[in-house]
Amino acid sequence: MKLTVVGCSGSFPSAESACSSYLVEADGYRLLLDMGNGALGELQRHCGLYDLDAIVLSHLHADHCIDMCGYFVARYYRHEGGRCGPIPVYGPQGTEQRLALAYGDTTTDAMSEVFDFHTLVPEGAGASFELGPFAITTAQVDHPVEAYAFRVRHRDSGSTLVYSGDTGPSGALLALARDADLFLCEASFTDGKEDIPGLHLNGNQAGECAQQAGVGRLVLTHVPPWTDAKVNLRDAKGAFEGPVELARAGAVYELR
Repeated sequence: MKLTVVGCSGSFPSAESACSSYLVEADGYRLLLDMGNGALGELQRHCGLYDLDAIVLSHLHADHCIDMCGYFVARYYRHEGGRCGPIPVYGPQGTEQRLALAYGDTTTDAMSEVFDFHTLVPEGAGASFELGPFAITTAQVDHPVEAYAFRVRHRDSGSTLVYSGDTGPSGALLALARDADLFLCEASFTDGKEDIPGLHLNGNQAGECAQQAGVGRLVLTHVPPWTDAKVNLRDAKGAFEGPVELARAGAVYELR
């Protein structure tokens, strides 16, 4: 399983990175986690526009989903072989309506012609599903809107990636991350500076979660441009005994 960081900036794109988007590949299958501001352009550095097999959206804030509007245009109007068939898109309740509103067209079902929408659920049978070679488990996390973290496991190798999405401290995230090979965890806030319940993690909290979950590697992501990423990295290293680093656009991780 290969993870490519397409974009990792929080809230809005930085000079170095688009917003949240992560390409996960195995056995020729391409899964995209989130498609925030600027991600569609950067994605084309790593795979063709029409080579994605499925998309999973953690929540409906613009920095995680807004480039789906541009991707709709690419699939609906611009494919040389004609309109693309529908690709699976998993997201919170109301994803289709939210994207149609953002695009500016709520009068037709055009999006459903190229996106096969599925609704994520926080628990029960629907909280686990399979896409290609991946077994995916969801957990609803602590954020002002309905938001999910994902555990992506390659069924054959057993290698496991956990992506936090956006969340404050969450017992559900801790349980989901247990023994993951790689933990892609948000660290938006600075310890001692911001303290807004149910919104984001700081570097120390991300490190503590990784330590308690016993993950193999921690990669900090969703650091907004106004946050000193080096401080968050230092704080995470103080709480987590394993390897930890900052996500950067274009970084690739091989999980075996």
